[in-house]
Amino acid sequence: MERLQVLRGTFCSLDAFQKQLLIGSAVAAGGILAYMVQKRRQVKSIPLGEGWWGAGEKPLSEDDQIYPFKVQTSDEEIEDLHERIDRTRYADPLEDSCFQYGFNSTHLKKVVSYWRHTFDWKKQVEVLNKYPHFKTKIEGLDVHFIHVRPPHRDNQKVLPLMLVHGWPGSFYEFYRILPLLTENQDGVVFEVICPSIPGYAFSEASHKQGFNSLAAARIFLTLMERLGFSQFYLQGGDWGSLITTNMSQMKPQCVKGLHLNMCMSNKGFKVMLSLIIGPYLPFLVGLSREDVRRLFPFFEKNVWEILKESGYLHIQATKPDTAGCGANDSPVGLAAYILEKFSTWTDNRNRDLEDGGLERKFSLDDLLTNVMIYWTTGSIVSSMRFYKENFKGNPDNRVDAKTGIFVPTGLAAFPNELLHCPKSWAQIRYRNIQSYNYMPRGGHFAAFEEPQLLANDFVQFVKKVEKF
Repeated sequence: MERLQVLRGTFCSLDAFQKQLLIGSAVAAGGILAYMVQKRRQVKSIPLGEGWWGAGEKPLSEDDQIYPFKVQTSDEEIEDLHERIDRTRYADPLEDSCFQYGFNSTHLKKVVSYWRHTFDWKKQVEVLNKYPHFKTKIEGLDVHFIHVRPPHRDNQKVLPLMLVHGWPGSFYEFYRILPLLTENQDGVVFEVICPSIPGYAFSEASHKQGFNSLAAARIFLTLMERLGFSQFYLQGGDWGSLITTNMSQMKPQCVKGLHLNMCMSNKGFKVMLSLIIGPYLPFLVGLSREDVRRLFPFFEKNVWEILKESGYLHIQATKPDTAGCGANDSPVGLAAYILEKFSTWTDNRNRDLEDGGLERKFSLDDLLTNVMIYWTTGSIVSSMRFYKENFKGNPDNRVDAKTGIFVPTGLAAFPNELLHCPKSWAQIRYRNIQSYNYMPRGGHFAAFEEPQLLANDFVQFVKKVEKF
C-alpha cells in the first residue's frame, strides 16, 4: 500500500507532458507485448515442396489409381530362409553378460530354433492379410498402406486417422491397437490408414538421395487427399512422430489433431534453466515431481544412457549401406539387430536379463513377423538410409525445427521412452497442447506394448478436441 501511495505521489508530481510520455510508453509496451503474444499464437506453416523419387526421369503423368495388394509367400522363400538359418555361425557370449553387450547369443539360439522349427510364416501372412492392403503411386514410388474401416458405422461419428510407425518397426506394430480404434469408444470410432514409410516393408524405396521426413510427410498428405480426406487425425512415435509433426506443419488446416507418444523438444534457454533449477525448485520452471523423477540425475539418464543406446544411430546416419549389408544377407543377423531394440527400448533394465525380457510384452510370433517383413522385402538397408537423409545437415537448421506446431496436440509420456520430454519443454514447439498424460507403464513401442493404454489416451484427446 505504501509503495502504491509513493507511485501515485510521484505520478502526480509530473507535469502534463511527462504524464503523457509515461502513459504513451506504457501503452506502447503493452501493445508490443500483445503483438508478441499474438505473433506467437499465429498459425504458421512450412512449404509443402515437391519431389520425384522414382527411377530415372520424372514422366509427364503418373498413375494415381489405388490398387489392392496382398502379402504373399512361397515354399521357395521359406526354404531359402531355413537354409540361411542353418548356415549361421554364432559367437560365444561372455559369462553373465546377459544383454549388456547386445543380443546374447545363447538366447538368440533359442529364438532362432523357434523361428526355424515352430514359427509358421504362412499362417502369419494370413494374419497380415486380415486387413485390406493397398498400393498407390506417389512421387514415383509405390506407397503401401492398410485401410481399416469400422465394421459398424451406424449412428457413430467416424473420424479418419493415420498411424505412422518408426524404426525398427512397421505397420504391423498397429495390429493390436486397430481393433480398439475401429470399435465404438464412447461414441468415437476411427477409420484408420497405416502406411509404410517409403523404404520400409512394402513401400518402394527412394531411388534418389534426399528422401527425408519432409518428403514422407508430403507423400502421406497426398495419400490422405487421394483417399478423400480433407481433415483427419494423426498419431505417431519414433520416425512417425517427426513425420506426423511435419504433416501438421505443412497443412495445419487439414490436421484436426496430432497425438504423439514420443516428443523431442530439448533446446533453448528454458530447457537449460530447467536443468539448473529443476532438481531443487521444479515448480519454478514448470516441472512436476514425475518430470524430476524421470529426468534426473540428468547426465546419467539423458546423456550416458543415450550414448550407450545410440551407436546404431551414428552408423545408420553415416554409413547405412555398410550397416545393413550383413543383416540384408543373414536372417539371424537381422533378427539379432532388430530384436535387441525391442528388448532394450521397451525397458533398459532388460539388459540385465538373460532373455532380454523379450516375451514380457511381446510374443515370439509377433516379433518374428516384424523381422520377416524386413527380411522378405529386403528393406533393412533402405530403412537405415532414412537416418542418413535426416541427419545430412544440422537438424536444428531445418525449416521444420524453426517452426512451431499449432494444431491441437496430445502427448502420451511413457515412462520407459528413450528420452522424457516434460510438458513445459514440449510447449516450446507444440503451441496448442490439449492433453499431456504420464502413462503408468510402457516404453518406446507404445502401440505394440500397451495398445489399450495408448488407445484410451488417444480417445480422450480426440474427445477434448471434438468437445464431446
